Formats: sequence, C-alpha cells, structure tokens
Amino acid sequence: MARYLLTGATGFIGRHLAQRLLARGGTVYALVRGASLGRLRSLRESWEGGERVEEVVGDIEAPLLGIGRARLDELSGCIDHVFHLAALYDMAASAHRLETANVQGSWHAVQLANAIDAGRFHHVSSIAAAGRYRGVFREDMFSEATGLDDPYFRSKHASERVVRLECRVPWRIYRPGIVVGHSQTGEMDKVDGPYYFFDLLRRLAAALPSRLPLIGLEGGDLNLVPVDFVARAMDHIAHREGLDGRTFHLVDPAPKSAVETINVFARIARAPRVALRLRAPGVGAALSRLGAVPMRLAGAALNSRFGIPPRLVQSFDWPTRFDCRETTRALTGTGIEVPPLESYAQILWDYWENELDADLSFSPALARAVQGRRVLITGASSGIGRAAALKLGAAGAHVLLVARSAQRLEHLRAAIEKAGGVAHAYPADLASVESCDLLTKRVLEEHGGVDVLVNNAGRSIRRSLDLAYERFHDYERTMQLNYFGALKLTLRFLPGMRARRDGHIVNVSSIGVQLGEPRFSAYVASKAALDAFSRSASGELMGDGVTITTVYMPLVRTPMSAPTQLYDLMPELTAAQAAEMICNAIVRRPRKVAMPGSVLSEAAYLVAPRLVDASMNVLYRLTQPASADASARASLGRAVHAIGRRLPAGLRRSARREEDRPAGREASPPRAPRSPPGRSRPDREDPVPRPSRR
Repeated sequence: MARYLLTGATGFIGRHLAQRLLARGGTVYALVRGASLGRLRSLRESWEGGERVEEVVGDIEAPLLGIGRARLDELSGCIDHVFHLAALYDMAASAHRLETANVQGSWHAVQLANAIDAGRFHHVSSIAAAGRYRGVFREDMFSEATGLDDPYFRSKHASERVVRLECRVPWRIYRPGIVVGHSQTGEMDKVDGPYYFFDLLRRLAAALPSRLPLIGLEGGDLNLVPVDFVARAMDHIAHREGLDGRTFHLVDPAPKSAVETINVFARIARAPRVALRLRAPGVGAALSRLGAVPMRLAGAALNSRFGIPPRLVQSFDWPTRFDCRETTRALTGTGIEVPPLESYAQILWDYWENELDADLSFSPALARAVQGRRVLITGASSGIGRAAALKLGAAGAHVLLVARSAQRLEHLRAAIEKAGGVAHAYPADLASVESCDLLTKRVLEEHGGVDVLVNNAGRSIRRSLDLAYERFHDYERTMQLNYFGALKLTLRFLPGMRARRDGHIVNVSSIGVQLGEPRFSAYVASKAALDAFSRSASGELMGDGVTITTVYMPLVRTPMSAPTQLYDLMPELTAAQAAEMICNAIVRRPRKVAMPGSVLSEAAYLVAPRLVDASMNVLYRLTQPASADASARASLGRAVHAIGRRLPAGLRRSARREEDRPAGREASPPRAPRSPPGRSRPDREDPVPRPSRR
C-alpha cells in the first residue's frame, strides 16, 4: 500500500484529502506542530482507517520541516507521495507572515522531498499565483502572471517558483479556486471569501424588502469550488500516471461573476438582489489609483462595519479567467466535477448560520439573571432557539437544549462548550406526548428541574380557510406542538418552580395573534391558546414567585418562515435580534413583549373591529394566488367599500374608488381642467354635469 506524507493534514483541504487517501488503504504520515497534536488525534478518531495515521511532529517554518534525523532516516525511501498543503491563507495577513509561511514553507517541504527521495511531490498552490492577469490564464502558464502587488498573490507565485526550480523529484501543482464548504454538508472551518458578505446580506434582508431592485457593478469571475470537489480531484489526479510536471486548475469551468454569486446567496437570505448590473472593467485598479488614504478609509469602514477585509474589495474585479482543459481531461469519466452553485448554496448558508455565525455578545444584566441557572430552550437546533442558546450559554447559564435533531443539538452543545459555557442536549419530539414525558422525566432526574423555561418550538401552516375544509389535521398538528407540547412541559416543571418560589416561563408567541393575520388561522389559534393559558395562569402564580412572559415575535427570517413568499416583501428580524428579545424578557420579566405597531393594532380592534377586519380582508384579497386573481378582483371592491363606509364622513368622499360603481357600468371619463374664458374644450364631448353650488 502507498505511503503518504501530508503537511496541513489538520487544515480544511488537508483533512478531506487525508480521508480519501486512507480510503485507498494507505498509511498517512501527518506533519503537525506539537500544539496541534490534540486536534490531529481527535480527527484521527473520527476518520475511518484512522489507526493508519502516523504523527510526525515538525514545523513548516523550520529547515526540512523541523523533522529530526532519526525520523528522516525512517522516512527516507519509503514515502510514495508528499502533499504540501500547509500554507497561510489570510486576507489580512502581513507580507512578512505570508512570505514565511508560504514561500519558506514550500522551500522546506521541497527540501524534505529531495532529502527522503519521495516518489512524487504534490504542491497545492492557488489561482492567486496568476496575479491579476487580464484574459485567459492557461494551466501551462506561470511566468506570464502580472499584477502581483498583493502580498498573498506574490507569495503563492513565489512558492510555485520554488517547486519548479528546486524540486528534484517528480512534481505536480494544483491551483484550486476559492474553496468553500462541503457541497453535501456545508462544513467549513472559518469565515472566508464570499462568507464575509453573508452578514451584510442578512442585514439587508432585515432592513429592505427582498423585491427591491438594486444597481451594482458586475465585477469579475468569482471562481468558487466546494472542498469535496478539490479533495476528490487531487486524489484522482495524484494517482494517474504520466502527468508529472504539469499544473491543474481545480476551478469551475463556467464560473459566475461576483454579482451573480452574491445574488445566489441574496436569494437564500431573502435580501434585495442586484437587478441592473453595470459592466465596468478595472474597478479594483481604479479604486487603487484613488490613493492610499481613501482606500484605507474605505477598507477600514467595511472591515469595522461588516468584517469584510479590505483586500477582498480589490478581488471583486478579478480580471482573470482560468482554463482547465488539463484537469477536465484528467477527470474524464470519473464523475468528478464542480456542482452548480445553486445546488449547494443553501447548504453553505445553513452551515454558516448554524455553525460559524455565533453571536456570543451579552449584557451584564443577562449574566446576572442567568449565571448558573438552568435554562431549557425548545426548538434549539436552529433559528431563534439556537441564537438564544448561544447567548445564554455565553452569559453563564446551564443550557438544556431540546429539538428533534440529535446531530444538530450535539453541534450546538459543542459550540457552547467551546465558548466556555455549559450545555446538555435532549433530542425530543414535542408533538408526541410520550416524548414529552420522557424528556421531562430525564430533565427532572438529571437536573432537578429548570429555573427558566423557554417555549420556543413551533409549527407554522399558511393556508386559507377555503383550502382547509378537509384538513382538520392541520389544526391538530399545530395545537399538538404549539400548545399541548408547551403546556406539557410547563405543567411538569411548574410544581418545582412554585416550591422554590422562583421561576420564569417565556412563551414565544407571534405578532399574528395581535394582528389576526389571514391565512394563518391554524397557527394563530394554537399560539392564542397558549396566550390565553398564560393570562389565566399568571393570576394564580402572582404570589408564588413565578412569572410568565409572552413574546409576540414579529417577522423573523428562519427556516419556518422561508416557504411564505409574501414575507419577501417585508423587512424581517434576524434570528440574533429575535434572540435578543428573548434574553431581554428573561432579564426584565415583563408580562408581554410586543412591537408598538402590534399594540396599536390591538387597540384599534377594540375601538373599530369591523374596520380592522375589513383592512385584513383587503390584505387577504391582494395576496391571493394567481389562480384566484379573478375572484380576488371581484371581491376586492366590496372590501374597500366596506372600509369606506366605516371612515369618518370627511374622509369617506376621498376614499371612494371605482369599486363603488355597480358592476358592468363604464367609468366616466376624467374631468378636464377648466378652460380659460372664451376657449372651448373639444376634449370634453360628454361633460359631466356639476352640482350647483349655493
């Protein structure tokens, strides 16, 4: 079996490649610094065939990778492939750090390959080695690279030169594009490349309607490739004969432009998209000619506000296109190809939102309120529940996580504990009474109860009444989870709270309960039931030290709200902002948390319920599906007329519209402006008689 030596085996590409090499039955010698031994051992335990991974302690910044003489003698003549993946990819790194890690590191790796007479040396470079070459950069091109002013581009180009000039064993070079997460799992090790724009897109989604068209510059190609494609392609090409001395572009043969890429993720974020794209070549170069001070100021503003590295702005107008004919030829018949970005963009976004975008900020008041206290959160695996769990864990709470997905709960538990918090995962289906019983029994046995219960889990169904006549199960399902599931947990944990004379229950309701939103009768009714229970129970619990808070959550961008396209027209809160509402409720313990507009709507319903109903009916008719357009138009006039009848007399005249006319009657022509004295009005053949004025 083959023997492989890998630098960067614990890195993002390295660990995926290591698993593929182990699958071939070979032995992997993983070069790792002493400080990273724990990480390698953890990965080795999770890899199939991990027992065939050998530790080699060293450092790419030391000659011969810092490997001792005895270990060198052991490796000499027995390594079939050396893969050099260790490098520094940091858009904010200094030129000195990049030179040390990327150029000197490559020289030391080549030194080692020469010293142990390796069978083949595989150097993992980057498309950045082409610099800012204008036009098509082929795989057989190297010295033609131009625009190497950027320290990272320069370091990748120089490291390739070392391999080409100094390596005495057969070599191959791989130039991946911009590597993003796994196309099947979304796994990514850090925020990088296009991920820097995700937070900006989420903020735009919260501030602006998604249908609002934007204007932007087209930009150059943003060549994204998922890490699993890169690892599979390298593994296959490395083991094919007759390809030594060649370079392979591991890129997308049909890349999207920068704006097209951002639009793909904007669609997922439900943020506004760039509708008018201006093609302006040389944007990055033009910006750089403005001078160092303006560029530094612009870069600092983007970095401080959105965390976008200044260097990333210049790469927006990357002028290079990459030919990949050699790679395509080598992979022919294998099925190894770059999947369309649209097919895995949602997976990348979900992983970023759930694993990389951890808002751990919290107020001192929250820390005082939850330090060392047991807080149980349902629906904790994603969205609002996950964001709240991260904040509470960082603030010192002992977080008990409840959701259906055991895997996602374990990831969340690990994230909380990695940040120094305490968390326990309890997979459960709250729509099942038996599952609720098992959950509460375990929690009571293992923790003795809870101090704060956050009933966040929910099921939403958007369906009008005329489509629900034969779907009574919709109402059963929403009641089972949104009401009975929350009620079951409340009744089981409430006795302990009353006995301790301390406890807090936070019920996450919906703004729809206050507004009476059409098409959500099943969902709103289930939330209203929990609201009514809370109001009744609060009167009994007033003297027992137990409080109940109902949070009327406004529109929040979560997986539950995603199917409703109507929400694309409305601004939404982020999950982090919604979690902040829950955390504030835990600190202040109010009876209700609601938006001012929804409170005003409730007050309006008390004063003029029919007017509010008529307004909701207009909203219902305007948002009918396309198949119901005819009936919607026929009844929209009646709804508007109903509103007009309920307006004050002074406003009623201005509110009259065409819908007030009897059906089938033609509209009168518009009134022409009054003619000056002595002039006729030929455009008024059928003048409308005016009432006499007294």
